[in-house]
Amino acid sequence: MHSDMTSVGAPLMTLLPSALASLRDAPPAAALKQLATVRLDRLPLPGHGATLDRWRALAAVGAHDLALAKLFEGHTDALAILHEAGAHGGADDALWATWCAEPPDARLALSPGSHGGHRLDGRKAWCSGARDVSHAVVSCWSPDGAAMLAAVDLRHAGVTVSDDGWHAVGMAASGSVDVRFDGVEAQVLGGPGFYVERAGFWHGGAGVAACWFGAATRLADALRERVAGRGDPHRLAQLGDAAVALQGSAALMREAAARIDRSPQANAMGDALSVRLSVEASAGLVLAAAGRALGAGPLCKDAALARLYADLPVFMRQSHAERDLEALGRMVSKSGAAPWTL
Repeated sequence: MHSDMTSVGAPLMTLLPSALASLRDAPPAAALKQLATVRLDRLPLPGHGATLDRWRALAAVGAHDLALAKLFEGHTDALAILHEAGAHGGADDALWATWCAEPPDARLALSPGSHGGHRLDGRKAWCSGARDVSHAVVSCWSPDGAAMLAAVDLRHAGVTVSDDGWHAVGMAASGSVDVRFDGVEAQVLGGPGFYVERAGFWHGGAGVAACWFGAATRLADALRERVAGRGDPHRLAQLGDAAVALQGSAALMREAAARIDRSPQANAMGDALSVRLSVEASAGLVLAAAGRALGAGPLCKDAALARLYADLPVFMRQSHAERDLEALGRMVSKSGAAPWTL
């Protein structure tokens, strides 16, 4: 991979806001392509000393547009996965996706192909950006039932992008449709279980929450601008409620990022679940507080905020909600430690 992927993120965060501002009216796929062209997709790798900078970049994109954030997060996660697998990301103009959802009725079969290679067959669901990306990292299954990961060039003749699988209003611009694979050449990444067993799996899971967090801060900023100088006690209370919630999530993200950088090979499941659940809760609170404070005006007359209100609840359903709470509670119970200790 390119060496600048591990660079410190300060220059990135200097350039990214102005780049995003220039892309205000661009469709998500075109915006992703432009960010990649100017190499603002080369985020610091998680666990390499600048994990928080990586999350700040994802949050900045989330605050700009969540459909773009969905594509950008999948692209940058794929680049990180390829780095961990020791694989090359292809040409500099390649646009990647990470498609690893595993509904039981849409799984890819990995089998031996010609000339010692591998092939993919089957249907893959929830494929964000399918019509616009050029490559994807996909989860798949070997003939003996092992969970595998593979990289694939989507320009292969055996790839068929459907119109199926996506009827949502929220995140409509992410284009998350079903894709059919018929004898598509694939490069295996790692061995059985590589995707979920590598340290970066949970690093990436927390990175998704950074996108949610960025969108929530956009709403909080709109609320702060609305109440400035007005002295309305109810609106000020709503702003205070949002501020406390977001500050708590931000502190947890900073703590988790620092721990990941200190111990990049450690199991970060607890940190990732805590970050995701905290951001989901605070973003939900901000959605409610900002909605009550701002009223119907922004939802009807501000296209960007209206789209954010539709997109964020859908994007956050990548959370597994009570199942994640149970998993985190089980970890805390078994560890005997108190993660809330000052």
